Amino acid sequence: MYEKYLVVIPLENEGVTVKKIKGVRYVYYTFDRNYSSEKHYTVPKATTIGKCDEATDGMMYPNANFFKFFPDVELPEGVDIVPGRSSCQHIGAYLVIRKIVVEYQLDKMADVIFGKDGGLFLDLAAYSILTENNASQYYPDYAWSHPLFTPQMKIFSDSKVGTFLASSTVDQQIEFQDRWNGNRNHKDKIYISYDSTNKHCQAGDIELAELGHEKDKQGKPIFNYAIAYDHNNEEPLFYEEYPGSINDVAQLQCMLGKAAGYGYKNVGFILDRGYFSEPNIRYMDKHGYDFLIMVKGMKDIVSTLVMSHKGSFEQSREYSIRSYKVSGMTIKSKLFATDEKERYFHLYHSDRKQSAEREVIESKIDRMGRYLKDHQGENIKPGGDFKRYFDLIYYHEGQPDEKFMVAKEKRDVIDKEIALCGYFVIISSEKMTAEDALDLYKSRDASEKLFKGDKSYLGNRSMRTQTDESMETKILIEFVALIIRNKIYTCLRNESRKADSKANYMTVPAALKELEKIEMIKSPDGEYRLNYAVSATQKAILKAFGMTSDNIKKQAKELGTDLKQ
Repeated sequence: MYEKYLVVIPLENEGVTVKKIKGVRYVYYTFDRNYSSEKHYTVPKATTIGKCDEATDGMMYPNANFFKFFPDVELPEGVDIVPGRSSCQHIGAYLVIRKIVVEYQLDKMADVIFGKDGGLFLDLAAYSILTENNASQYYPDYAWSHPLFTPQMKIFSDSKVGTFLASSTVDQQIEFQDRWNGNRNHKDKIYISYDSTNKHCQAGDIELAELGHEKDKQGKPIFNYAIAYDHNNEEPLFYEEYPGSINDVAQLQCMLGKAAGYGYKNVGFILDRGYFSEPNIRYMDKHGYDFLIMVKGMKDIVSTLVMSHKGSFEQSREYSIRSYKVSGMTIKSKLFATDEKERYFHLYHSDRKQSAEREVIESKIDRMGRYLKDHQGENIKPGGDFKRYFDLIYYHEGQPDEKFMVAKEKRDVIDKEIALCGYFVIISSEKMTAEDALDLYKSRDASEKLFKGDKSYLGNRSMRTQTDESMETKILIEFVALIIRNKIYTCLRNESRKADSKANYMTVPAALKELEKIEMIKSPDGEYRLNYAVSATQKAILKAFGMTSDNIKKQAKELGTDLKQ
């Protein structure tokens, strides 16, 4: 559908061309080019942006696509209306997200908790997934060209989004997690993977934002954000946020209590090395929780154990774990001097890790040695690792004219660290083989991918909010987006495994980008219709979600009716 006013044809822009079809001149814009391996040349992707006015040279009647690609165009005086919805609607990824929303009953939960704003809540989660952004001011741009969960697919302004974020209550956020966890599996034993990260906030009155243990060392206020992930069912379970100054070890016990509150009794926890502490181990023992935790081979608590068994398993086929290209054995021992139980210590050695870790140590010591040599005769007092790896000798030590003279490597300390290169240890409270323990720990990859996806693909490295209420709501939206995106990831991964292939379009970003190409175009009669048939690549992606091209055609027809209304 074309507007009734005229704008200048942007011929000065590369990619704008005029084509005459059945006597009518249309203006096209080439917005992308893809290389075709079959044709061996690049194929342009173009769409119409207007229809020429035959009475006025250089002028055209624009359509909705024109405003999509040329949003800053000056409109004629007295015209300030941009079409309320794009004539091109991207529906493929939306239909996949909608299927997951319905399967998880997220739509029902959102409607009960947020009432008339339940659709907007889900739209903001989909917006975060598909645009990799969480800035509310850009939401209307997304809504303009996508189907929506809101009633009558109503497009809300960024001010409405801001109002919604600020008006959501803590009770609503708690209720959502209660309902979500109430529908999860509580009978079978599950292992919960728990990990945390930290996030920055923009300026504002955020109580949780404090200077703390930043992972990217920007010196800005942060708050911590942690997720519990069900390894068995591959689902995020619940989240928690806490002040930036609180460390991971201190927070773990609060999380264990929250897991019990949600009804998870028969569980074990898969923890990173950052959560290793005697109080945490005792707390899990007291409450009957199993655990699996990584400890570095150089940690004092296990280095003696490693050295006493070194050479007894690394070269033996019996202890080879081929799936991970490591060797591993299991022994029983107490974790600390006053430990009342014997734990299962799973010792591993990797030749590749050994070479890499040794190179890191030796390169580090070489750099330190060069620094010390360059500063001989100067008034310096190196500490830290310099004192750990070197005997430092001074001229007139302790006197005003003290000067550093020479350094001698502590070969015994260095040799001990080199001897531990390539070794790592996983400790479990439950009896299992070294291979089973490594399989279980490697399942943490899923929760780590959640955090990577959260920051890289959901745009949530910074929360971009200035009030506690808005931040809390954004965190909940982010959690729902993670639930949906994680399901997309597991479906694609499982389909790739069944097909025994590694197609580059079966990653989440690539698959969503490909699905976004499934479009509906508004015809002159006001009807929205599929622009192209579903491609072979899109069919392969849709298969991962139990969807077919016929599903798309049927749902597109239903969407067309809704969009027209």
